[in-house]
Amino acid sequence: MILCVRLRRGRTLSAEPDLAGLLGLIEDISPVAQALPPDTALVDVRGAERYFGQDATGIATLLRVRALAHLGAGCAIGVAATPMLARMAARDAEPGTTLVVADDKRAVERFLGPRPVTDLPGTGAATARALRSYGITTIGGAAAVPLSTLQRVAGVRAGRELYEKAHGVDRTRVAPNAAARSLTAERTFPRDELDRTLHRRALLSITEELGARLRDTAQVCRSLTLTVRYADHSATTRTRTLPEPTAHSPSLTATVYRTHESLGLQRARVRALSVRAEALLPSGHATRQLSLDPVDDRARRIEAVTDLARAKFGPGVIVPGPLAA
Repeated sequence: MILCVRLRRGRTLSAEPDLAGLLGLIEDISPVAQALPPDTALVDVRGAERYFGQDATGIATLLRVRALAHLGAGCAIGVAATPMLARMAARDAEPGTTLVVADDKRAVERFLGPRPVTDLPGTGAATARALRSYGITTIGGAAAVPLSTLQRVAGVRAGRELYEKAHGVDRTRVAPNAAARSLTAERTFPRDELDRTLHRRALLSITEELGARLRDTAQVCRSLTLTVRYADHSATTRTRTLPEPTAHSPSLTATVYRTHESLGLQRARVRALSVRAEALLPSGHATRQLSLDPVDDRARRIEAVTDLARAKFGPGVIVPGPLAA
């Protein structure tokens, strides 16, 4: 069985989860663990179940107690037979609880069936629109459609992947020390949030975090994907290509703000916002258009100094004004 462990973020939007500390605790339980920054880890506990004399749910309880004792952090844990199902279960689990999806065909169908089809990894806005035109809006609806039909709607390869995932089939494995091909940060609101000012504040927090993580690993990204999750568990996803590869936080923020504005969420009840930095490459392989704008040059110099201060004194020592309240 697979555990997906999500650390509970602190009370402030800028609080950093201790993912490194979590991985240290996981290593005492199973060596087969994969970090999913900023706050999540996958653990294959099939080898640990016999050693500890407990099933996956018991090991999840043990890990949650250890995280609380050693890190002072609660966590939500999803347990399932595959990484995909475990991640989806962890997303639904309340902090301090474990949500189990039994390794049973009917249990998987009950878990997946009522969910929007966009909950399946790799199902983007274009595929979702094509499916909606055929009246397919849920995962259960997609699972009921023949493979050949899904391949006509979404393409041969994408249709097969959609068909398999809708039936709970996930061919991925927990990959220890796997190199990240993207970076993701998410903010969940304590209640369904209508205030667009708070939406923008959360997006600023996210892009500040992503920019710092990219610069810390000497990487830049070429595109950003914004996902907005609503009170009814539906979601909207939009991807924007950046004018040039960058790790400059203001550039990331400006792109995400424009993407968010384009959605026109005047009265949307938003549960969570996440941004994924994609198409990563080493910063040394990227080029930047020279600018004669002194404001931009000054902002980049300030950013470099800020990174040094945060590395020495902690991530919360300097934050943008809107996040300081």
